[in-house]
Amino acid sequence: MKRLQDVESHEAVDLYFPTMCKVTGAKQITDMEKWYELEMPNGQSLGHSPGQFVEVSAFGIGEAPISVSSSPSKHSSFELCIRQVGMLTNVLKKYKQGDVLGIRGPFGKGYPMEKLFGKDILVVAGGIGLVPLRSLINYVLDNRKDFGRLIILYGAKTPSELLFQEELAEWTSRDDVELHITVDRGDASWKGHVGVITTLIPTLDLQTSTTIAAITGPPVMYKFVVMSLKSKQLPDDQIYLSLERRMKCGVGKCGHCQINGVYCCQDGPVFNYSDIKPLAEAL
Repeated sequence: MKRLQDVESHEAVDLYFPTMCKVTGAKQITDMEKWYELEMPNGQSLGHSPGQFVEVSAFGIGEAPISVSSSPSKHSSFELCIRQVGMLTNVLKKYKQGDVLGIRGPFGKGYPMEKLFGKDILVVAGGIGLVPLRSLINYVLDNRKDFGRLIILYGAKTPSELLFQEELAEWTSRDDVELHITVDRGDASWKGHVGVITTLIPTLDLQTSTTIAAITGPPVMYKFVVMSLKSKQLPDDQIYLSLERRMKCGVGKCGHCQINGVYCCQDGPVFNYSDIKPLAEAL
């Protein structure tokens, strides 16, 4: 994406002008998260890459950056999953099928898919980090023959906070997906693994020469996941991190996402770890 100062005036109009998208599906999937399916007008495609985000606006209230959660293979519509944490998102939870939202984007740089083809894909998702990584996961599944192993590590605080539980069950049933789930605290009905997400890594049998890792979750998680992967001899340039939680305006204007001169909304939010290493102390 071009930086704002490099954009011609007629292009700038498109940057700031929302497209009106109809809500074609809406479902509360946890106490805090709601899933939405949206349709672009006139049969258009959003045209995003896994890892990109959009600006979602409720007129008269405001807008917020939200990661796209569906695969680019889904041309006729796209999906979002929104956590209810503030004034705007608590208004958005009232939206239902047939309502209209404003959408700007997609913005940012997603995963460089041309570098992932033919590779084993290791997805490490913490909490709501599964939302943007679901776009990558479903793209791999939609193009399964173009990739090697698909290994998914997913962690949440409690069983009730696990997202997309129907899909988790579907991924578990597939023989071409290796899914490992953990929770920080189990409950009386939980029979699975208990522990932070890094406790899933030591037992993994990885072919480090062919494995690409995609990591999204709370920033505090990144340091320890990267350390664990490096203990498996995974090279820095085969690790990708998303700084999607730092997004604000999406076009490099507000400076909210700037880290030591790097604009996450334009240079990211997906970064190769070898490029972002010098910024680690600022995360």
